Amino acid sequence: MTRQIASMALGLGVGLLGAALATGASAQQTLANVKQKGFVQCGSNTGLAGFGVPDAKGEWTGFDVDYCRAVAAAVFNDPKKVRFIPLSSKDRFTALQSGEVDLLVRNSTATMSRDTALGITFTGVNYYDGQGFMVRKKLGVSSAKELSGASVCTQQGTTTELNLADFFRRNNLKYEVVAFASSDETFKAYDTGRCDAFTTDSSGLYAERLRASAPDDHIVLPEIISKEPLGPSVRKGDAQWADIVKWVGYAMLNAEENGVTQANVDQMLKSDNPEVKRLLGTEGKFGEGIGLTNDWAYRVVKLVGNYGESFERNVGQGSPLKIKRGLNALWTQGGLQYGIPVR
Repeated sequence: MTRQIASMALGLGVGLLGAALATGASAQQTLANVKQKGFVQCGSNTGLAGFGVPDAKGEWTGFDVDYCRAVAAAVFNDPKKVRFIPLSSKDRFTALQSGEVDLLVRNSTATMSRDTALGITFTGVNYYDGQGFMVRKKLGVSSAKELSGASVCTQQGTTTELNLADFFRRNNLKYEVVAFASSDETFKAYDTGRCDAFTTDSSGLYAERLRASAPDDHIVLPEIISKEPLGPSVRKGDAQWADIVKWVGYAMLNAEENGVTQANVDQMLKSDNPEVKRLLGTEGKFGEGIGLTNDWAYRVVKLVGNYGESFERNVGQGSPLKIKRGLNALWTQGGLQYGIPVR
């Protein structure tokens, strides 16, 4: 009897192991599927200046858009092999879970609950942000702590709404929340005077202010009330695809740190710097570990640029937003951005 039970248990264990292996094998398919269809399906913002927005011809540009293009450059040697799917805050994670998109790069905050309970994995932080407030200058306030009794426009179902409640409760301030389903509705409500203040990620405040009917009438208050580490995410269960998306970001950071740019990357192929040689694939076989050719990072820099180049042209001093690097400066410059070594 004992032997029979043991045999049954062994058979059950083998069956479960087989099922687990099958599930794992089926999950490791994103790269193959992407190559088969010939493009990367990227979940993007519905339209946020500097980060992800289509122009009049439908051509997408922005800091997050560059990340998607960098993944396409690594996989296809062509940054244009991307299809952008505009997603609202409400729909973004569902679209990723269901396979509608291959990755999500859409100013989404990494949190513990999202990373552990939604079936998704954040692959890094491409923008360290924090929530702030924008008000009209005529309101006469210079600090968020002076907003007691104010009405505040925010977006439903976001960490923004939760942080707003925490801030006012922590500071014993009264407020009225005016919430909307989409970011577009939220800002339009603020711009038309339906609330005293508008709150979202600080980067979003600078972007949205450009859309205001009178941009110079608004100021961004100095307080940052939360940590908002924004970054790409992928479905759980496909370690190879997660590695590709993660290392694309690290490659762009390492390129900036080592002075490798779009303009000099061909010249840098001759560099004697061992870090540069490993990064650009002239030494070692680091592409093989993620299912790509060894010059994958060269393609990223050549076709999209390093992290600093992408930042400056989209949201930095070379853009209308003119956001300072701040926390997003390299670690060697007092910031938090730090590329894991290629070695």
